[in-house]
Amino acid sequence: MTESKIHGAKACVFDAYGTLFDVHSAVGRHRDALGDKADAVSATWRDKQLQYSWLRSLMGAYVPFWQVTREALDYAFAMHGVENDVLAEALMGAYLELDAYPEVKSTLETLRGQGFKLAILSNGSREMLAAAVANAGLGPVFYAVLSVEAVGIFKPHASVYQLGCDSLGVTADEICFLSSNAWDVCGAANFGFQVAWINRFSQPAERLPGERKAMIKTLDELPALLRESVT
Repeated sequence: MTESKIHGAKACVFDAYGTLFDVHSAVGRHRDALGDKADAVSATWRDKQLQYSWLRSLMGAYVPFWQVTREALDYAFAMHGVENDVLAEALMGAYLELDAYPEVKSTLETLRGQGFKLAILSNGSREMLAAAVANAGLGPVFYAVLSVEAVGIFKPHASVYQLGCDSLGVTADEICFLSSNAWDVCGAANFGFQVAWINRFSQPAERLPGERKAMIKTLDELPALLRESVT
């Protein structure tokens, strides 16, 4: 499903985890060590990573996303009866080298060629994002890689989305924001971005404020969607 409703965008700002990078590829590299628990551990790890970011924001207890990621992994191991410190360290290392989705690099290069400023806006710590971007060979395409560390709170707080405007020198409605996370789509749209939801896994929409402008299945549908936005 594609809805061509985005107009006047000057910049494309991307969520990182789940949008550009496959968060389950870390466990995928160590599937044999986890055996039949691999998928369950990966799902719990991701769920708790997000839940802890929201809860820490509400509690006013921000810590870097690296710590949140490790605490979520520790919970996932406990939940599924895994006790292996060496494997835990290996999984954290793998999280720094997540696989980019296959269409990401070529699509970003196309968008840059169309004249858009490109940026990442992510919960990830600066070090995590730098490692993931370098591993995927994406550094040259981005104007900025923005971490919530600058404001000390996680998405979907409005101050995070404001980073995109401030760093790129554009207004909220001049940003096309891309995320595969439906809650992030709502948060960004509620802030005022023009949002395209990359709904890779045919998930239902969240029942939250904020209306997306478009929905696509994979990132390579985006250049055609935005072509008419270039002035």
